[in-house]
Amino acid sequence: MEATQQTQQQIERAITKVVGKYSQLEEPVLTDIYIQVKQESGEILVYNDDDVELHRCVIEEWIGNTQEDFYSQIVPVLSQCISNMRSVVDSMQIMRPFSFVLIDEEHETVQDIIYIDNEETVILDGKLLEGKDKELEEFLRHLLED
Repeated sequence: MEATQQTQQQIERAITKVVGKYSQLEEPVLTDIYIQVKQESGEILVYNDDDVELHRCVIEEWIGNTQEDFYSQIVPVLSQCISNMRSVVDSMQIMRPFSFVLIDEEHETVQDIIYIDNEETVILDGKLLEGKDKELEEFLRHLLED
């Protein structure tokens, strides 16, 4: 899914609002950032670990989207917007590592959007980690056979 510039700006504005809530803290907190997107209304809601709503907005382009693979299409858009804001995200007083996570309406994890780690704030997306569990299982199986 190609996002319009307006959509990217709306997402980045929402992330900026969330960052603002965590950049003024004196001590880092332990939390992940959860993003819920309602397909019918185009609404984005952002939560912390305690299900406290941090921000909400509506992405007009996503209103009434009925595609079955909607979530898999918006993850790269969200990931790119967050990556574009790396210096802003780095200012958040959140203990590393932490993640931006896409959740559904039941607050169940759909997919990790971005994982931000300790060492120089490395940003990884899920595609980099895809298949690693299979590689690890194969490696362990090979070790146990020897």
